[in-house]
This record gives sequence, C-alpha cells and structure tokens, in this order.
Amino acid sequence: MRAVRVLASAALLAALAQPALSQGQPGFAAPNRAPPTSAMAMKSSFAPVVSRAAPAVVNISAKRLVRQQTDPFWQLFGLGAPRARIQGSLGSGVIVRPDGVIVTNNHVVEGGQEITVALNDRREFPARILLADARTDLAVLKIDLPPGERLPVLPIDDSGDTQVGDLVLAIGDPFGVGQTVTNGIVSALNRTTDSGEGAGAYIQTDAAINPGNSGGALVDMDGDLIGVNSFILSRSGTSSGVGFAIPAAVVRRVVETAAGGGRAVVRPWLGARTQSVTAEIARSLGMALPQGALVADVWPGGPAARAGLRQGDVVTAADGRPVVDAASLNYVFATKRPGDTVQLAVRRDGSGREQTLNVRAEAPPASPARDQRTIEGQNPLNGATVINLSPAVADELGLDPFSGPGVLISGVGRGFAVGAGFRPGDMIRSVNGRRVETVRDLVTALETPSRGWQISLERGGQTITANF
Repeated sequence: MRAVRVLASAALLAALAQPALSQGQPGFAAPNRAPPTSAMAMKSSFAPVVSRAAPAVVNISAKRLVRQQTDPFWQLFGLGAPRARIQGSLGSGVIVRPDGVIVTNNHVVEGGQEITVALNDRREFPARILLADARTDLAVLKIDLPPGERLPVLPIDDSGDTQVGDLVLAIGDPFGVGQTVTNGIVSALNRTTDSGEGAGAYIQTDAAINPGNSGGALVDMDGDLIGVNSFILSRSGTSSGVGFAIPAAVVRRVVETAAGGGRAVVRPWLGARTQSVTAEIARSLGMALPQGALVADVWPGGPAARAGLRQGDVVTAADGRPVVDAASLNYVFATKRPGDTVQLAVRRDGSGREQTLNVRAEAPPASPARDQRTIEGQNPLNGATVINLSPAVADELGLDPFSGPGVLISGVGRGFAVGAGFRPGDMIRSVNGRRVETVRDLVTALETPSRGWQISLERGGQTITANF
C-alpha cells in the first residue's frame, strides 16, 4: 500500500512511501453523544451544517513554470534544448479570517508562481503566500478584497474534544468537478508517522477524500473546522476510506504565526530525545501497558533539564492527556506557543508512582551560530555549502540535534564536492584526523597545507572515511 498525497489533479498524483502509523489514542464516548434513536432521526440532514461551512471553503489553482528535458540522444548533436511549459495543480482551501486569509496544504501551492483563489460565489482573486511550512504541510494565503468586504469564515475548533466515532464532513473540490461534500466519522485520533518528529498527529476519517480535496475542510456537526484534509492511504490513488487531516490546533498555530507577520513557525521543543515505549520496554520497566515516551537523552540546560526531567524517565501524560508514544508528546509541544507551560506526568525509577513536572515551552537554541558558508579553494569540499548543527538548525531541517556537534553539508553546488560524491545531509566529523565541531574548525583544517585529504563523515547513521 502506498501513501498518496491528495494533489490537485489526477495528472499530478505523486506516490509517496507509506508512513508507519502508530495505533493512535482511543476515544471514549461522552454523555452528549448518542446514536440515532429512530428511523426519523436517521433521515436527518447535514444541510444546516453544510450551509454554514461551505461558503468558507474555496478552490485553489497554482501554476508553475517547469523545464522539460528533451531526449539525450538529440542533445549529443546540439539539438533539443530544454523547453519550458506551464504545470498546474488544483486544491482546496479554507477561509479562516474575514479579511481574506486562507489556509491550505503546502503541497498544493509549493513552487507556485501564479496562485488563484476561486470563492464559493465563483469570483476569482490572485493570492500571495504569507507563510509556507513544509513540516506541517500547511500554507497561509492572502487575497485582497474590495474595500469594506468581509468574507465568511470557518471557526477553528482546537478544543481537543474530538472523539473517535464523531460525525464529520469533508468539503473540497475533488478532481476539479466543483465543491463537493462527503460525510463519515472520525476513525482514529493521534495517527502519527514513525519518525517521532514534527507536528504530525493526524485525525483519521473515512469521509471520502480524493485528489483536489487537499487543503479542504474537515468539519464537525457544529460547522467548525477540526482539521485540514492532507493525504490518503490508497493503492489506486483515490479514496479507500482512509484519509488524514491536520488537527485544528496545528492549523491555529500556523495561522497565528502568519497573521502576526512571521515567516516561519517557531516550534517549541522539549529539550529531550525520546522514544516510544514498546512492549519489551514496558516489560523491563514493569509497566502494564506499552504506552508513553521514554527519555533517552536530555539536552544540557534545556527546558527538560531545568524542569528536572532525567534520562530513563517515562512521560505518561501531558497537560492531563495520555501520551501514547514519542510523536504524540512532540505534537503537544508543537501546538504550544513559546513561553507556555506544559505539565508532564512522569514515571521514574521503575516505580509505579508518578510525579508532575512543569516544563516551559521554548524555541530550540541556535547555538552554535549558523555560520553558513560555501567552501572554496583547492580541496575536496570545494563548492559545498556547510552550516553548524544546532538544535534550531536541526529542527528547521528535521534532523536529530542529539547526533553530536558537527558540520552539516546543506548543499552541493558546482565544484570538486560534486565529483567527490558529497551529498546534502552529510555530517563532517574530521579532516586529516583533526576533529571538526564547527565551520571554523573545518575551514582551518582545509586551509592547512596537505598533500592529500582524509575526510570522515556520517551518512545515514554510518561513518564513512574517504581519501582524496
């Protein structure tokens, strides 16, 4: 099975590797939720909810200029220069502020040079991107309205009271046929990728989501936005009843950042590296259930360290909500604002007793400074762009800040580095036996006269030593 991003048109479907999904957090029935009690109740209509929500859902089209390579055979004779063509994509969006602020998926508008928003009343407006965040797959757009006009909006409901089994509607523009409404239920909560990074703790739904629904609204029976539809799991590329939406709490953080003039989302971090508690780990710790986040390492002087969190602790709850795995704990911090306090329930020393720690949510530190440079001179790294790895840079690039001090290759342009086989993401550890921890260390080592070069680097968890 493949994970398929819900892109704008069938011609632009892209197959992605299937993410491993956690089991999610079970929902429990609340007293105010009840199944239909009669045949008459079964005939109830969703029309009142649709009439409230649909006017705030829009169609989005993005055009980008791409260069198409010609047959390499003709290029041997100097013929067939690359040709430019216009590539388009279609998706959906949600109006979240009456002055024309719209949220959609980042992959709908990524690389778009001309973005058009079509409102429910068929008017079209050019749009500009206020903020694009690939980590959450969200983008915030702005359209300019006639003076004094206010648009209908969908209220963002990030109360967190969504339950498995709740009725939901998915509103969007599948296949570009026009605004369409499908209904289903919340199939699961806290579906997360196995990386443990980012703000992914998706709402799973069986409401039909197809290409073009990306960026559209997932609404509850109050007509409030509880999620932005993002991707599906499917063998065919069309809906199989397994769709995923980005929760409203994440949407609100991104929208607030964009509305405040921010160009990037600041994600508070815990200052600790955690891993999910497996059945084996649970047995070794005497835990009845394999749930929680085991603290594997603590950043010196970070928020977790100052709060008293230690290596070997198991975080079982955050702000009163059970922590299912490491990714769900990261999700809690990703939805917080810098300066917020998160209350953690922690199990320590293998005892069954829990204690409470208060952790202040803070942005990851940018220490050491980035010091980004492009290497020059007669050496194997000529043409490579390098940067110091700090927690801030690691968060920005989705890397592990606990991989130790080192210099990251962030790009490889023209120069010796291309032929030498260096790649973006490589971590340089030493040059000619001299340990490298900062960009300054690297430059000094490369400027030292040498008849040859021995460079050790880390790639994909493996250490590689090459002689030049």
